[in-house]
Amino acid sequence: MSEQSAKPYLVRALYEWCVDQGYTPYLAVRVNGKTRVPAAFVKNGEIVLNVGPLATHQLTMDNDWVLFNARFNGVSQEVAVPFSAVIGIFAKETGYGMGFQPMLDAAGTEATDASPEPAEDAGPTAGAPDHAPGGGVSSPGKGKVSHLKVVK
Repeated sequence: MSEQSAKPYLVRALYEWCVDQGYTPYLAVRVNGKTRVPAAFVKNGEIVLNVGPLATHQLTMDNDWVLFNARFNGVSQEVAVPFSAVIGIFAKETGYGMGFQPMLDAAGTEATDASPEPAEDAGPTAGAPDHAPGGGVSSPGKGKVSHLKVVK
């Protein structure tokens, strides 16, 4: 039996810490064939998502996927990110967070996960705060990503 990755647990813990401190948690994602994010916001194969409570609806972080609904330019969309594609989580206001190496398979290529089942009731999404243009998508501030620490 293989050991469960600590990444989902660390991401959930830092997410909870950000929210408890009144900070805005942002998730850095390397987009691959399994990620479902608005392509218009992907830059250089990556996207940074505001996953704060005011920017997301029905946020779920299990051990394999980050799933939520958010508005992008006023249009509600379902977002699905496998934890293998998560490369960091940080607080927008301070840059404090943690970075991760993308998970690799035995061939040395980025691992992919099976697609999640679509949500039965996607429902309306909560509006994003004014400081998050695009309703849940933004890019990190000046030099803030440099505070991330790589965890294997």
